[in-house]
Amino acid sequence: MSRLVKRIADPILALIALVLLSPVFLVIAVWILVESGRPVFFVHPRAGRNGKPFPMVKFRTMVPNAVAVGRELGISRDPFGLVKDDPRITGSGRWLRRTSLDELPQLANVLLGQMSLVGPRADLVEQAAHYEPEEARRLTVLPGITGWAQVHGRDSVPWTERFALDLWYIEHWSLWLDLKIVFMTFGELFRPEPEPIEDELNIERARAEDE
Repeated sequence: MSRLVKRIADPILALIALVLLSPVFLVIAVWILVESGRPVFFVHPRAGRNGKPFPMVKFRTMVPNAVAVGRELGISRDPFGLVKDDPRITGSGRWLRRTSLDELPQLANVLLGQMSLVGPRADLVEQAAHYEPEEARRLTVLPGITGWAQVHGRDSVPWTERFALDLWYIEHWSLWLDLKIVFMTFGELFRPEPEPIEDELNIERARAEDE
């Protein structure tokens, strides 16, 4: 019954939030356009429930063609990863990332049933392809805009710990836990942006696959 409530409540709450936050969407969109032009949104495939890819949408926080720029500059061994003081992040993007407002467009993904308000973070399709069987358990539920791992360090949490936190969430899930995570998320909004960790785990797995 609780899971049915979650399934019904997610799109309803997402629709209400989209309507109420539409002025915020407009202001952010204009800011991005004035500062760095189009596109306003960054859309990229993510691994959804059972590993099914879906186009996750965020406000664009980096320069266009950020992956190509990162490779050209040799910023990180992980083409999709970030580094401290990443030069590809725009001025508006740095503020949006620090406040997590870049995630707001994912409310549309929730409305479409591709995501939940609360759940494990949606990983890149390339990352999910390298999951071990135990890690793949995080794909048994819809990914969330926020989640247990996100409120325990965001991008500063090592990957092995993120997996453990996500699996703990799945095993102990309840509506009350989701509500707790939502309130904890508001407490995270204006804290300093965490220093990102290079994705050593997936870098090594991808390298082993190529060999």
